[in-house]
Amino acid sequence: MIWLSWRQFRTSALAGLIALVASALPLLLLGVRLRQSRRSYLASCVDAAGCADALRQFAAEHQNTLLFIDAGVLLVPALIGMFWGAPLIAREFEAGTHRLVWSQSIRRQRWLTLKLLVVASAVVVTASLLSLVLSWAASPVDTAAGDRFTTIVFGARHLVPVAYAVFGFAAGAVLGLLIRRTVPAMALTGLLVIVMQFAVANAVRPHLLPPRTETRAMTVSAINELRGLGGLTNRPSVRGLTVPDAWVTSVTDLRTPDGKTLDPGVFGDCIAPGRPAGSSGGSGSGGTFGAAADCLAAHDLHVDVEYQPNRRYWPFQLLESALLLGLAVIAAGFGWWRLGRRA
Repeated sequence: MIWLSWRQFRTSALAGLIALVASALPLLLLGVRLRQSRRSYLASCVDAAGCADALRQFAAEHQNTLLFIDAGVLLVPALIGMFWGAPLIAREFEAGTHRLVWSQSIRRQRWLTLKLLVVASAVVVTASLLSLVLSWAASPVDTAAGDRFTTIVFGARHLVPVAYAVFGFAAGAVLGLLIRRTVPAMALTGLLVIVMQFAVANAVRPHLLPPRTETRAMTVSAINELRGLGGLTNRPSVRGLTVPDAWVTSVTDLRTPDGKTLDPGVFGDCIAPGRPAGSSGGSGSGGTFGAAADCLAAHDLHVDVEYQPNRRYWPFQLLESALLLGLAVIAAGFGWWRLGRRA
């Protein structure tokens, strides 16, 4: 039965191997070039401050390229689910070949278990190799940038993409078992995996561990370091607040000393006297927001910040991977149970 499962899967496995080699070789060359570029940037610095600035410039030069690659890698779990998972069982039902196996001495649950194990092994090996090569290639930029929790970066490094690939495969196989039509199962699998990636990154990942909290006084200099104030309305919100060596997960609106949210009218008067909200200020103290920063700082404002330190990167990788693998096991278990109840 294992040999039969492999023979049925070998064409897809060969296509996956070709795609893996075609992806891995350019990534290996990219990793070599990034390390050469890093050495050239550091060769010109003379002190710690100069080297830190050189590393920032190095990261800024290459981050966009890596983000484009990371976005492509994020699609791999969906593709695995669509082309390896969904057809695995649905194709058997469409062709009627499952009846031949079930008419022998093979129980249907054992048939499903062996098919899942054979292909899941290939999924783990393929996703692990791709993740390993990309993580190695991108490590100089990741280390220099110090922002490993970025949604795209985190989902394309180390353990998490492997767990997503296993989840995508299991979800695709079970959807194929339930729908019994290959093309609809493929479409639904791709959609499900992409939605899961978005939902976990935005609704689950920030809460895997209790965040650290900090109150940040909104002085003139702190306000001028922000990326933006307000938005389309006069809501007293801030954008782009950072905490060193940490991933900021939540920032409150501007608050007064008594803990209440700043009145939107007061906020609007400060940042947009005759100008749209969020525009740069005039004279005052200068800086990004100029007179607006002076006006807001005069109200003794603060914000409450929730963040995750960068040293929690590996615990987050382990927790999110465990969550996804658990969902994959649940999906496979449901398929095993459902197949046993089929007439």
